[in-house]
Amino acid sequence: MQTVTKEARTQVTADPAAGELEAINSLNGTSLTEEEVYLFAVRLCDNQTDRDMEYFGRQDLEVLAPLFVGKTGIFDHSWSARDQTARIYRTEVVDEPGLVSEAGEPGCYLKGYAYMLRTAENAGLIAEIEGGIKKEVSVSCAVSGSICSICGNDIHDRTACSHVKGRVYEGRRCIVRLAQPTDAFEWSFVAVPAQPRAGVVKSLGRGESLDQVLAGLDGPWQAEWKELQRQAAAGRRYLEKLRQETVRLGLMAQKGLQRETLQAIAGKLDEEELEELRACYARQLEDALPLPVQLSYGGEQRGEAGDDASFVI
Repeated sequence: MQTVTKEARTQVTADPAAGELEAINSLNGTSLTEEEVYLFAVRLCDNQTDRDMEYFGRQDLEVLAPLFVGKTGIFDHSWSARDQTARIYRTEVVDEPGLVSEAGEPGCYLKGYAYMLRTAENAGLIAEIEGGIKKEVSVSCAVSGSICSICGNDIHDRTACSHVKGRVYEGRRCIVRLAQPTDAFEWSFVAVPAQPRAGVVKSLGRGESLDQVLAGLDGPWQAEWKELQRQAAAGRRYLEKLRQETVRLGLMAQKGLQRETLQAIAGKLDEEELEELRACYARQLEDALPLPVQLSYGGEQRGEAGDDASFVI
């Protein structure tokens, strides 16, 4: 068995919902209330190659997930009761679309949901988490094997494996899979993580907008998010023009209505409803004010004789 330590990042989360409180209280047999707890999520570890040329496979993250439930958060792996600050109450393996690991797996990571008590002693730490000061975390766990990517044997068994981590063999870099986890010990706030992307992952918190949250995250989806923002802005502009046109037609079709009243009505409608109302006003105007035609039939004369005579058919 081998004990390993890997780092991560934290994530401030929203005010605790009933389901979250239920999970916390069920885990510990407590009756904590929303006002008493502070929640944040932790990117514990992922399946990307880290600075030690090691990685977890997805199957290993799936095994680790339940092992970390109930594990305590401390500082710098100092196994002391006085350093206990938070506890993980649930975990999940999260997919990362667009990312592929060096081992060829679709990207994913182990996410832990943690809580701490809102006490005077924890107020400073909570402020540091929300301010991005306390962000990197590290996990400590035990695995039963360290599998070489070149030969498939345990890299610590020098009779079966002669490869060196990080060295390239016939175009392939030697990396090591931390395989078959057997236990999870704790997770700690640290200064320098082995896994660059591990740690507190920002999410919606008190008074924090989605733009503020996403601005602090890196990932291949950033370009997609910007494109969605651009499309949303274009949609808002179109909707505003549609409202203005609906109000304009409504003022002509419904003489008794005031502009303010029409604007209030249009402001509450979605695109489909606005299109329907605009079309209705347009039909009313067409019935009340039919458009003049240039052509005349049956000898009927339109307009004064001689007006645009050269264009009369």
